[in-house]
Parts: sequence; C-alpha cells; structure tokens
Amino acid sequence: MSIYQQYFALNCEPFSIVPDPGFLYPSSQHRQAVAHLKYGLDREGGFVLLTGEVGTGKTTLTRTLLKRLPAHVRVAYVLNSTLEVTDVLASICQELSIELPQSAQTSLSKNCIDALNTDLITAHAEGKKTLVVIEEAQNLSPEVLEILRLLSNLETATHKLLHILLVGQPELLETLAQKSQRQLNQRVVARFHLLPLAKTDIANYVNHRLHHAGANREIFENSAMTALFKLTKGVPRLINLICHHALLAAYATGAKTVSAKLVKKAAREIFDTQLPEKKSSGK
Repeated sequence: MSIYQQYFALNCEPFSIVPDPGFLYPSSQHRQAVAHLKYGLDREGGFVLLTGEVGTGKTTLTRTLLKRLPAHVRVAYVLNSTLEVTDVLASICQELSIELPQSAQTSLSKNCIDALNTDLITAHAEGKKTLVVIEEAQNLSPEVLEILRLLSNLETATHKLLHILLVGQPELLETLAQKSQRQLNQRVVARFHLLPLAKTDIANYVNHRLHHAGANREIFENSAMTALFKLTKGVPRLINLICHHALLAAYATGAKTVSAKLVKKAAREIFDTQLPEKKSSGK
C-alpha cells in the first residue's frame, strides 16, 4: 500500500503504471479503438493492428478488449516479440495447449504449423475462434512476420481460421509499409493508431482514476491539470508517474490538494530536468 493511500482515503493506488483494464479511461478515442478492434475480430480472419507511441495505453486497451471477448474466442498471448520463428510458433501452440508430436523426421516449425492447423480446424468445427496477440510487434523480424502471414493463410474451404492482433509502436507501420511486407499489409482488416489524451481529457482522466481508487472528493487543483498537460503532452504513462509522485509530495507536506507547484516539483524529480524559470519583467 502506498503511504499516501490512507491520507487521501483511497482503496488502492490510483496511478500505478501496471496496465489494469479496470482503470481504463473511456475517452472517445479509446471507444473508437475498441470498436475498430472488435470490427476486425468479427471479420473472417486476418490481421488487426493497434499502434501508438510509448505510454499511450496500448497494453491496457488490449487487455480490456481481451477481457470482454466472448467465451468462444481462444487467445494466445505472446509477450516476447524478439523470439525466433520456431520459438514464436512453439509459444502460440503452448498458449493454446496444443501438444506437439515428437518427430525427428520433420522440423519443429513444421510440427508446430501442422499441429496448429489441425487444432484450428477442430476449434472451427466446434464454433470457436482463435486470436493470436503479439505485443511490441515493432520488434518482429522479417522472418517472423512472414511466418505469421503464412499462418493467416490457414483456412477451410470457406473460412480463415486465425485472427492475429499486432500491438506496437509507430515503427510497426513503417515496417508494414515496406514493399517486402505488402502481402501482409494487404491482409490487415482493421487498424487503429492510439494518440495521447487531448487537453480536455486530462482532468477527466485523473479524476476517473482517483474515483476508481475510492476518492470521494477532488484532489488535484485545476491549475495542476493544466501543468500536467504541458509536462506530459497527454501521454497517460507520464501522467500516472507525475500524479503518483505529486500525491507523495502532498502527503509529505501535509497538503490537502495537489497544486501545479507540486506537479512541477514531481516532474523535476522524475525527469531530472529543471523547468524554465519565469523571467522577471525587468521593471
């Protein structure tokens, strides 16, 4: 428990950087993102992209989406995007509880693909959908992207058998825009680029998280919200870091509310940067 929780009568830490779906702030942009992702998953297979700068909430949004999936959707969640082809295939099979045959006659990659294909056909016959989610997808090698493209080809006579959600930074879009990736890029059925929060969303975002943590009054002053936007440009992870340290500073000084001064002090401690001082008028 954070030392300021009892001081501000909070049930839990409101500004943890852990991607907890329960704290997702439902901005209009996040609602649009969920709608785009759901649309992609409702299509018959293919790739779905969720991109955004570092700290914009991609993982939180992804886990919120997964939490809302119906029971008939199976998910293979791959967190390590720097794996080799065989390890990616093995990870997908492991996530889906697919037992691999022990064959010395064929490669591990072929064993994985054959076993996955058989499993997907069985799952489809049972009315199930299968989704593979890969985080930090901007790090995927060309070889892994190609094997994922080949996996997206797995199908029956009438249906694609696999959805693949790639979650990554803007570099992923640059990679897929290359001529060598045009086949994969043409298989993207839905995409959404997550932007930082708008200035008008900052106060709602902060108060949403505080309310979810049990706050029954406003803790951050209006001036603090303005300072937060200037310091973070609306990036949620940075907002969380500064708010956490500002609450600590308020507790330490006995303040009942968080002022812009405390927010700026917290930012200096976190980023180790000196904010520019106001110049005197010289009069």
